[in-house]
Amino acid sequence: MKRFNEKVMNGDAEGIKDLIQEELDKGTAPQRIINEGLIAPMDEIGEKWKTGDMFMPEVIMAAQTMKAGLEVVKPILGENMETKGVILMGTVAGDLHDIGKNLVKMLLESAGYEVIDAGVDVSTETFMKEIEKQKPNIVGLSALLTTTMKSMEETVRAINEKYDDIHTIIGGAPVDQAFADKIGAKGYASDAGGAIEICDKLISA
Repeated sequence: MKRFNEKVMNGDAEGIKDLIQEELDKGTAPQRIINEGLIAPMDEIGEKWKTGDMFMPEVIMAAQTMKAGLEVVKPILGENMETKGVILMGTVAGDLHDIGKNLVKMLLESAGYEVIDAGVDVSTETFMKEIEKQKPNIVGLSALLTTTMKSMEETVRAINEKYDDIHTIIGGAPVDQAFADKIGAKGYASDAGGAIEICDKLISA
């Protein structure tokens, strides 16, 4: 799977699609392509990012390449495609910012999660409806404005009151671990890489 690593590392989206098709034609199992050819390189990239050996533009290109490859394999696996878990994400009510949320979503997908994006300005009621519909393992809430931290608190507490088996995580410029502890969120991440680590810990707990 060395060639997969090179394609993902270099952000070669067209190359990864050709390589995947080549492996499928040879009879390589689709799930092996996903685990060893796509997710494994992204794990390595995540480590390089944390140590400063890779920068965000390179990480984004790699994640986009991984996603392009995933689109080739998905139709073959269909409903049988394995995922680490399902994550519902959204920017809380009153906040229209989504750049950070979108980055976290992309990197979580590249780490093997199914991510459902509820969008921006998502009310507590909408989050609750989406939870009933999507049955996620984790709900991620994002906020960039200090004025919407109250919305985040209300949503987290509503989820915790109704569901014992759903983990809530939060992120965004105005929040921190102390706020997460205060409102009862199961996790807090200061960046996209941290979100992956937290989700991995919560899923395996």
